Amino acid sequence: MEGRLIPIYIFLALLFLGSCEEQKGHTAPAISDRDSVSMMTSYGVNTLISDSGIIKYKIVTERWDVNTIKQPTRWTFEKGIFLEQFDPQFHVEGYIHADTAWYYDQLKLWELRGRVHIRNVNGLVFDSEELYWDGIKHEFYSYKFSKVVTPERTMQGTYFRSDEHMTRYEITNSVGSFQSEDIEGNKEDSTAQQTDSTHVSVPQRQAATRHKATQKSNFTAP
Repeated sequence: MEGRLIPIYIFLALLFLGSCEEQKGHTAPAISDRDSVSMMTSYGVNTLISDSGIIKYKIVTERWDVNTIKQPTRWTFEKGIFLEQFDPQFHVEGYIHADTAWYYDQLKLWELRGRVHIRNVNGLVFDSEELYWDGIKHEFYSYKFSKVVTPERTMQGTYFRSDEHMTRYEITNSVGSFQSEDIEGNKEDSTAQQTDSTHVSVPQRQAATRHKATQKSNFTAP
């Protein structure tokens, strides 16, 4: 019996060794572009952003990527963003919506692309395909065609610059319609066509809406 079993053991051993040699490891390819990897990815974000203990913004987005390897470092919102801004009393000052956005945290600069839409507490509505928000200079600007609509006037042009509260703004190469009270010396209803540049200063109206804080974030405010 033992003489018959030994060849079987040898056959099984050879078969086992052969099968081991044919096995191949299943490994994922190495990531060569390291700066494309996000340090953090969050989904279904609805959070409040504070600055010096004061809630300044609310961010709502489907996806939020934080990349600290790319230079400049940035937050990326590829699925769109809804951003609401508050005053120190937690009244809503306005909101911003865009299809895609990047926030360069070291530069304190927002880059908004796609259908950029802004509405503030004074009734101003802004629409464009591009908008930059400089948190150091505290201003908005755009080099794309932009349209501004207020209760008193409608303006559009290829260059836009404004303070971050949208109370003082400038539109160049613009065409707009104005109500008669906006034109000095004209007492009858009429419209004026602006073809060079428009400078507007709008008195800010206090917000009447107050929101209840539901969540607080430790992120630094934009």
